[in-house]
Amino acid sequence: MTKISVADVGYIAGLFDGEGSLHIRRGWEKKKKHKNKPGYRMSNSMRISMEISMTDEMVIRWVHEILAVGTVIRRDIKGKTKSGGKFKTQWRWRCTFRDCYYVCRLLWPHAKVKLPKLEKVIDHYEPEYIMNEKVVSLHEYRQNMDME
Repeated sequence: MTKISVADVGYIAGLFDGEGSLHIRRGWEKKKKHKNKPGYRMSNSMRISMEISMTDEMVIRWVHEILAVGTVIRRDIKGKTKSGGKFKTQWRWRCTFRDCYYVCRLLWPHAKVKLPKLEKVIDHYEPEYIMNEKVVSLHEYRQNMDME
């Protein structure tokens, strides 16, 4: 995996602050039982997803290429604008769960508007997971910032 430049991460953080959204929902869900047990079990699960939506396909594809996680989908908007024309096609980059955690850790030092939500995701995963050494430890980063 190639190293992502600080400038690219800062730019993506700005895009996410302006055009992105982060969804966190905890609730009971029906899940299949494992180990050949028939039926379902109930689980108190955390659903985490983030996305950036805009009409500029090249920017969304660039975000997907740089981050190397998530998916890109095309969404055609039905209906007409107030002036009677067609809506532009919307492009959406989206990732979920641990990929979302990885992206949140990348964006955390640069985010402003969505910082509290990014920290919620990081705090949910931080005690248990370090994503293959892809980014610096948040704990170490905070300690280094305090020393400066």
